[in-house]
Amino acid sequence: MASKSLHLLQPMITKLESISPLTEEERQAVESLPVRAQALRADHDIIRDGETATQCCLILDGWACRYKIMGEGKRQIFSFHIAGDIPDLQSLHIPLMDHSLATKTDATVAFIPHEALRDLIYRFPRLAAVLWRDTLVDAGIFREWMACMGRRSAYEHLAHLFCELYLRQEAVELASKHRCALPLTQAELGDATGLSTVHINRTLQEMRGNGIITLRSNTLAILAWDELVRAAEFDEAYLHLRRRSAE
Repeated sequence: MASKSLHLLQPMITKLESISPLTEEERQAVESLPVRAQALRADHDIIRDGETATQCCLILDGWACRYKIMGEGKRQIFSFHIAGDIPDLQSLHIPLMDHSLATKTDATVAFIPHEALRDLIYRFPRLAAVLWRDTLVDAGIFREWMACMGRRSAYEHLAHLFCELYLRQEAVELASKHRCALPLTQAELGDATGLSTVHINRTLQEMRGNGIITLRSNTLAILAWDELVRAAEFDEAYLHLRRRSAE
């Protein structure tokens, strides 16, 4: 069971170590957490708006998103999540969900009981600080998304999102050389940015025409990183990454 847990929880350790280095004792404590792994199909609700959580969900593989259904069935996506993320970590202290969490692709997730996480952070206060830092970074990402939604053009907004998603994946060793997964439809990009699918399509064509990106087979290739950063006015400081190799 120990080796299985080690295999399952490595994405969580990689994510935590992208925030702060862990001691061997802290790694072992994370590895020993009781987890229940489950394979889910794409567009599966992990937990719904209004439900009460008793466990946290760790993304092991695939993509997930936070979202809320608005009037007339319109959907607003608040964030995208990749392997190593615990997108409902706030439920440890606020168990009543005020939004839904769903897979975006086929995904494997691990469920960690709240009781086990509470015991972990009581025994290892520094791990509690790392998890708290993770939620603060999450809040910083929300602020950047709000700024993009309100004050950036469609071109700037998409450029900013692509910079963020690349660096977040690079930090947990899921991307390199300015290539990363982007398994999102134009409709999903629209739900995340508040833009119409037509506007998303036009903007992506403009980016391709300018030689900044290509997007094929759910893979984003950034051909001109510096130009993309300039277009987005992107400052990675809000991600507070411990290491970075995108040069």
